[in-house]
Amino acid sequence: MKPVLQVALDLMHLKRAVEIAAEAVEGGADWIEAGTPLVKSEGAEALRVLKRTFPDRILVADMKTMDVGGFEVEIAVKAGADIISVLGLADDGTISEAVMTARQYGAKIMVDLIGVEDKISRAKKAEELGASYICLHVGIDEQMRAKGSPIDVLKELASAVSIPIAVAGGITSETAPNLLDAGASIIIAGGSIIKNRDVSSAAAQLKKSIIERREIAGVSSRKFAAEELFEALSKTSSCNVADAMHKFGVMEDIYSRNKPGIKLVGRAFTVQTAKGDWCKPVEAIDRASPGDVLVIDAGGSDIAVFGELAAWSCRSKGVLGVVIDGAIRDLDEIYDIEFPVFSRHVAPNAGEPKGYGGFGHEIICGGQPVRTGDWIVGDGSGVVVIPQERAVEIANRAVDVAEREERVREEIKRGSTLSGVQELEKWEQIR
Repeated sequence: MKPVLQVALDLMHLKRAVEIAAEAVEGGADWIEAGTPLVKSEGAEALRVLKRTFPDRILVADMKTMDVGGFEVEIAVKAGADIISVLGLADDGTISEAVMTARQYGAKIMVDLIGVEDKISRAKKAEELGASYICLHVGIDEQMRAKGSPIDVLKELASAVSIPIAVAGGITSETAPNLLDAGASIIIAGGSIIKNRDVSSAAAQLKKSIIERREIAGVSSRKFAAEELFEALSKTSSCNVADAMHKFGVMEDIYSRNKPGIKLVGRAFTVQTAKGDWCKPVEAIDRASPGDVLVIDAGGSDIAVFGELAAWSCRSKGVLGVVIDGAIRDLDEIYDIEFPVFSRHVAPNAGEPKGYGGFGHEIICGGQPVRTGDWIVGDGSGVVVIPQERAVEIANRAVDVAEREERVREEIKRGSTLSGVQELEKWEQIR
């Protein structure tokens, strides 16, 4: 089978899906997929509109059918679908009914192995039941945790079944050629195309990598691993992270004291101190590691525990910035040296170095628990703390938020509005 590029329209709004699909087809997409979110959001009408708009393209309905296989396939086929996905987790009878109904209407079934433990055995059974395609699918939520490449499983699948294999899950122009070499015939790409401000160029780049069977570096979306967290979070804002965490982790009443554009990303080194006692905050600079961010619990005090000389000391030691649930002083001088600082208060008066408190244990800053090793993202909008055990997932989700906003921003620049892009009136919550 000649390699195929399938663009997955995992979107909420049909109007946007059609516009993005048109750009993807212009860039060389062979198959169009009505993604599961689109089918659930807009129903079978999404299939009808896409088929009418792109009659020369294979239309895939990503139904992820789990039950009543024949009935759901009939709905999708009558609405224009050429290929319908059924979950490998479904009962054999569901897959069999889906296959027979699809044949009756001249369509085909793709069995999606998402969530299946024994993928090889299930793929063999799906082929035996009459499926035309197998899909090796790394789900979006799984991608956010930066799971490994499916290459090894793909090679086993290619040896186990004779029907074409589709691969989905975070694929870019850099990873697609290796997947083809491992046995894939259908490359399914969603985010790396549909989140791009220039969908046509993104599709063309991926299509070129497929045709030429070579990696092409570009701006396509990718998922970040643990060692790339600083790079990933540097691509996001505190607002992106807050969205990714569903509003959790946002420090209350902790404000940027910096020039516009100054940003802070790093791992927390926690400090506990008493009201006005600047001893432990200053000693912490010598104990912290390069790349750390001092996060100081000063109990919300309005007596300063950090100033210009401490900022210079941080610069000397490689400490990236400071977040204080308390007060900072010498703001003019700190502002000039562009050292990132965030605090609850600004005050000219400092306390005394008495030495109360400690380092490295869990503290409360801006109402949020913070431990040494947690990630801090701060900018003009505020500060967010990310628990270290969820850092990879949250970083990738925040990057996803930023990328999706980039596409919306592009649509607004083309003459729409935020309300228009999101179709807010149509989707107002019904109570």
